[in-house]
Amino acid sequence: MAVRQMSTVCHPPTGRILPTFAAVAKYYGAGVDICPPRRGNRKGVVEKANHSAAQRWWRTVPDGISIDAGQNGVDKLAVQMDSRKRKIDGSSTTVGALAEAEPLLELPVRPFPAELEQTRIVSPQGLVSFAGNYYSVPPGLTGAQVTVRVRLGEDDLHVVTAGRAVVAQHRRAPDGAGQTIRDSGHVIALERAVLASFSDKAPCRTKVRRPPSAAAQAEAEKLRGRPTSDVANRVVIDLSHYAAVADRLRQAPTHEDQERESE
Repeated sequence: MAVRQMSTVCHPPTGRILPTFAAVAKYYGAGVDICPPRRGNRKGVVEKANHSAAQRWWRTVPDGISIDAGQNGVDKLAVQMDSRKRKIDGSSTTVGALAEAEPLLELPVRPFPAELEQTRIVSPQGLVSFAGNYYSVPPGLTGAQVTVRVRLGEDDLHVVTAGRAVVAQHRRAPDGAGQTIRDSGHVIALERAVLASFSDKAPCRTKVRRPPSAAAQAEAEKLRGRPTSDVANRVVIDLSHYAAVADRLRQAPTHEDQERESE
């Protein structure tokens, strides 16, 4: 495997491979050849392998192409690249045949155990955002800085404090799903913390129910277009008035009653 002099792979002044990248190459059983500086031809050989994908295919992909159509295009490109002719020791062959004849090792079952860490701030709701989702933490960490740790190939993520203590572990949701993952223990602890902050010893004075005053009732009557004096007149104490009205409503109005009301 030939690579350029990238700071994530090697030390550029010396060209020595970094221990972190050496562990990855050893895990996958790959050899690493660092391209020497000021060797344009060597660098061109490394980059030429990506020329067909970057120049011949990617620039011709139309806008709004679907995933299936894009995958079909890549598959057709792979067939064309494997059919390229090569001559080895005077005999003609193809790139695909040479690739199949290479003694490659089997890939490991699990990927290299690399860890991704991102710093986050706990929200007032006790949530931490990561990759388009929200994950709960125990109460009492509002505004604290925590670290979300994800290991490559695992389905769980861990929330770690500044003291390297793991305070939460969740099943990772699909990236960008907009889900809120809450642990049942965190929910119960948060409810207890919220309820403990309330007390009936000193009731809230700003939320006392007070009946409307006479002045307020008078203003309401003005808004309805009724005179203020009608308020006292409409108060009925004798229940016989209700009985008379009810008896009159039970009977269907006659023709004489309708003429009398129209006059």
